[in-house]
Amino acid sequence: MRNAHANNVSKIYDQHFSFPSFLIVHSPSRAPCFAPFYNFFQGAGASQKVFSEVIARNPHRTQRKKMVVKSILYSAEPSSSNLAETPCLIIGHLNLLRNAVPFDAVKVKLGDFVAPDLYREAVDKLNPGTTADIIPLYLNKAAVAALPTKCSRHNAPSQPHAFYNVLKGWNPPEAPVGDVSESHIVIVCFPQDVLSLGCAVARAFPLYSAKTGSVFAVKAVQDSANLLPTTPNRNTRTTADTKESRVIVEFIVIPNISASEEFAVDRAIVRRSLDTISYLADGIRLAARIVDTPPNLMTTTALVKEAQQVAQQVGAEILVIKGEELRDRGFGALYSVGKASVEPPYLVVLSHRPKDSQGKKLKKIAWVGKGITFDTGGLCIKTPKNLMCGMKRDCGGAAGVLGAFQAAVRSGFDQELYAVLCIAENSISADATRPDDIIYSYSGKSIEINNTDAEGRLVLADGVAYAQKDLRCEVIIDMATLTGAQGIATGRYHAAIVTNNEYYEFLAYRMGKITGDLNFPLVYAPELHFSEFHSAVADMKNSVANRDNATSSCAGLFIQSHLGFDWPGVWVHIDMASPVHAGERATGFGVALLAGLCANYSESPLLRGLPQIADIADKFSMVSTPDFSGPLTRESGINDAIRPPLQ
Repeated sequence: MRNAHANNVSKIYDQHFSFPSFLIVHSPSRAPCFAPFYNFFQGAGASQKVFSEVIARNPHRTQRKKMVVKSILYSAEPSSSNLAETPCLIIGHLNLLRNAVPFDAVKVKLGDFVAPDLYREAVDKLNPGTTADIIPLYLNKAAVAALPTKCSRHNAPSQPHAFYNVLKGWNPPEAPVGDVSESHIVIVCFPQDVLSLGCAVARAFPLYSAKTGSVFAVKAVQDSANLLPTTPNRNTRTTADTKESRVIVEFIVIPNISASEEFAVDRAIVRRSLDTISYLADGIRLAARIVDTPPNLMTTTALVKEAQQVAQQVGAEILVIKGEELRDRGFGALYSVGKASVEPPYLVVLSHRPKDSQGKKLKKIAWVGKGITFDTGGLCIKTPKNLMCGMKRDCGGAAGVLGAFQAAVRSGFDQELYAVLCIAENSISADATRPDDIIYSYSGKSIEINNTDAEGRLVLADGVAYAQKDLRCEVIIDMATLTGAQGIATGRYHAAIVTNNEYYEFLAYRMGKITGDLNFPLVYAPELHFSEFHSAVADMKNSVANRDNATSSCAGLFIQSHLGFDWPGVWVHIDMASPVHAGERATGFGVALLAGLCANYSESPLLRGLPQIADIADKFSMVSTPDFSGPLTRESGINDAIRPPLQ
């Protein structure tokens, strides 16, 4: 009888109130937008349980395929939109939503579809703690979300990871008509959070998809004639399949009321900074697309083509050294890793020199990236089988360097900048490098191979040596998915930093918190750790003798040894093996971090101001709570600027 009654109510519901539901609602008090429906069902004699069952059984509630977002556009203020056609998410920190954003500020997004009292009630019911909270409005075409109120000192105060999780979970209904599916995201934040949250949006909407319902299927080669035979013909797609999807990101920036004037960035500066955020977003999505693309498509040659496209877009010079030429020119380490593959290894160098640099003494900076398009482990093959799945991500360092180079040059870079990509596939064949082989790197040092699965440090050894010897760079930053031990040392969210320069060590840590690319330093003690690579017959081995002795630090030291431990320049090593991905998706990690590390050399006001933002932010006091050891809270922490800086 109860089931029959539920079916009758369901029919009434489907006839009058059919909509794509966001969640199973167990109580109208938790989601005010459902209260009218709940009252209607009560009038029909249905219980709250029946109401919940109907919502859960709604056929329109079945999982909707998310379209690949082609473009992300940024705006300095909310624009008028029709909520019936354009879903909207309003997200920010709880104290800003409650105290700094009245309904009138978002009325242009919600219109007459959401009453002021309903919006205020939803904001009042938000209850974030260590995680974000979200409440749907108007059939989930709108939602309001609050970021966590608690933030420990090693997290980014803007909470970009929580922000990312909200975006990944928000699944509003698509517009039923039109050629474009558009969603709006309104971010309520402080000026210093604009960059990190803007970049978090880019991480949440990856480009690559091989799903047959996506117009961007096999994205990496969609403009190529070499589509896989199994790829559907784009010309036969339906209108629904080919609908373009885009996201509009709009900022409501709240000034820091008690911070110094130089720190209180106004809306005009934020507006001028939107181009920079857009460039970084493009770089992040480029890096993520390269990493997400399967290795049968993102071959070494395909990755070189990506670099050539970037060079053409930004007007950079490009040098490509391929295959046997690497061996002949002394790049023995890189060549040894890639020689077993049917795809040749490459060293690719993109060079940016400012146009008005004649007669000026410019600093030379190199970003060196590990670009292993797939890593089987070589003859020391990866076991068990699950360790090989996901090794398409081993090009994450080179992908991040390429995306950062594109963003930095487009934003304006007033020094010489080089992107050195060390590209190879670590494969198996009769030509594969063997354990016990001795090879010679570009630095001239001999290396005894005792682990063919420690290949990343080999290709980077040649890359940094080239940056030192041929490019004569003063600052060399290498980035790589280098060691599994990185995830054990610093976790899934923080990259590991090893450097010979204490200033850059601290700068990297602070830029990570400002940009959202979190990181933390590892010990730097070559006199204690480099002996792990001792060889009786060569200058060094390529893998450590003891795996319980600062393994990730040692891997970085191997790379530095090809510069020389007494080299006077700055060397920074970024091991981002774990944060290169979140679940099964790439994050574009490193693009924003590299831009932040070299922010002083950018012509962008936003980037050039990052060190100053970090300096002043460090002066604000931290507030302890019972739940954390010395954390920050958004109610009384760094970015709220409620209290003046410490003197």
